[in-house]
Formats: sequence, structure tokens, C-alpha cells
Amino acid sequence: MNEAMRADIPAAEKRLGEVALRVKDMELMTEFYQTAIQLTLMRKEPHMAFFKIAGGFKGHTSILALFKRRMGDIDQNGSFDHIALSIDLSQYESEKQRLENLGLTVETAQHNWVQWRSLYVTDPEGNRIEFVCFDPSIPQNFDS
Repeated sequence: MNEAMRADIPAAEKRLGEVALRVKDMELMTEFYQTAIQLTLMRKEPHMAFFKIAGGFKGHTSILALFKRRMGDIDQNGSFDHIALSIDLSQYESEKQRLENLGLTVETAQHNWVQWRSLYVTDPEGNRIEFVCFDPSIPQNFDS
């Protein structure tokens, strides 16, 4: 491993948080995952749907996310959108610092409707990786 990739801050414990797919036919795919796979629909909008897979890790529900494929997505191979790894809220800031210390650009986001905090980075080939944790201090707002 490249010496620049080493960090002196220990990595956060991780679990798979979600799998996200870009889909062409949102209605068909939503019906398939509800009916054939029998996942519980958590939220649906015209451009996205979220299904519960399992209880998850440290309050973050393991989910399948479907995102409507847009015109700009045509150049992207496959249907992969991003991978999300659940981390403990107590390690959110140290994980952000660790990733930044590796020279990675870290984007942050707050998802009020599910009370999640997220860190986003990209791998060397441009695949997006999310580190996500449940934060009960976030006021839950289903409109955002």
C-alpha cells in the first residue's frame, strides 16, 4: 500500500448500510422489490424508492435504494450508484478526519427524514462510497 494511504487514526467499525441502484423503470422495479422480493417500502418518490432490508447497525437501517436513471447517467456502465457503509455516530468526526488525512475530498450530508449523517468519498475509479450513521439528535423531518 502506498505510504500516503496510511493514517494514524484507527478506522471506524463498518457494516453494509445500503445498496443503491440506478433504474430505468421506477414503477416496475419498485413493484418487483415489494412483491417478488417482499422488501418493506420505506419511502417512495417519482425519482427514488427506499426499501428496508434489515435492522442494520447502530440505528442505521440496512436498505436497498432505487434511483431513477437520468439522461446524464447513460455514459455510466451498469446500474451501480454507490455503496454505503454504516458507522457508529461516535466515530463520525474521527472517520471524517481520517479520510481527509488520506487526502480524500469528503462531502457531508444530513438526511433528516431518517436521521442520518453521511460522509461521501470517491474511489480512484470514481465510484462513490458513503459512510453513514444514525443520529437521534437530528430533528426528523419527512419533507427533507
